[in-house]
Amino acid sequence: MAESESGADKSEEPTEKRKKDTREKGQIARSKELSTLAVVLAGAGGLIAFGGGLAEMMMTVMRLSFELPRESLLETRFMIQALMAAGELALRATLPLLVLLLVASLLGPLGIGGFLFSGSSLAPKFSKMNPAAGLKRMFSQHALVELLKAIGKFALILMVAIYVLRSDQDDLLAIAHEPLENAILHSIQIVGWSTLIMGCGLILIAAVDVPFQLHSHKQKLMMTKQEVRDEYKDSEGKPEVKGKIRQLQRQAAERRMMQAVPQADVIITNPTHFAVALKYDNEKGGAPVLVAKGGDFVAFKIREIAQEHKVTLLESPALARSVFYSTELDQEIPAGLYLAVAQVLAYVYQLRQFQAGKGKRPAPLKNLPIPPDLRRDE
Repeated sequence: MAESESGADKSEEPTEKRKKDTREKGQIARSKELSTLAVVLAGAGGLIAFGGGLAEMMMTVMRLSFELPRESLLETRFMIQALMAAGELALRATLPLLVLLLVASLLGPLGIGGFLFSGSSLAPKFSKMNPAAGLKRMFSQHALVELLKAIGKFALILMVAIYVLRSDQDDLLAIAHEPLENAILHSIQIVGWSTLIMGCGLILIAAVDVPFQLHSHKQKLMMTKQEVRDEYKDSEGKPEVKGKIRQLQRQAAERRMMQAVPQADVIITNPTHFAVALKYDNEKGGAPVLVAKGGDFVAFKIREIAQEHKVTLLESPALARSVFYSTELDQEIPAGLYLAVAQVLAYVYQLRQFQAGKGKRPAPLKNLPIPPDLRRDE
């Protein structure tokens, strides 16, 4: 089990955030052996496929280099022209092989980890210049594995190379007795097939290295329980901060709610524990809207503001509780309370007419019709 720098066990699987952060920093699983294998196999395959063209190019360059006309010896610019022509031929012949090697060098690292470009991985890291940290890396488990892998790779490639040289011994000796053109073509073919066979030896090394790199990268990403908790706090917010934010949000909502109390048509009270403020818009129609509600101290403040602005207060414990529990702020009252609230608003309008000297005092409201499913007892 991996350990952190503090000595705590890294027993927790890496979170998605941890994986994303490390990837953005350029820290992903990579296998150098897989990249080497891709380049070697591509180079060997290119020599086999384009060997004929390479041989013809080499012979043409040799002819141009050694068959010099007599008059060209007196021309000062001839050597530059000959060099440019030879270079053009060489580039034209080797271009397919170079393109193949370029593609292999780009696709090889994508075998594990995928494509990634990270600016942070290009930034200089002065921590790597620390001698103590360097010695620690030299004698780490990872360094030991890399050493054993290098020894194993050397031994394996050496054995394959000895086998290839023994197998091609007769062909190598025969090259000395072949015409020049055939010898060049034969040499390229031997080099291509020998490289391909030795490159196949790297398959075993890559097959061991890829799982090791994936496992090693996962171990580096493992987290301690404390790291998981700290990450959760950073992403979700610390409880005390979230509590403070909720408190500020409640205070802002209460201020907005208190500002709406003076515009209410009626305040229905419990009379002390609950208070709800309703407003009906004749122009928009629809049902009355709850513009403010609260219990205990908030209910007291609603009643206080209502008295200051001469908003009608009406005691109806059952209706106050029903509206309080069934309706959210800035929402219309439920259909089951239409009739009861309509009677309350009618009473309020009649009371206003009486206070203006245009009618008689309305009779007190009693037994408002509240459906059983909307009733809330103390």
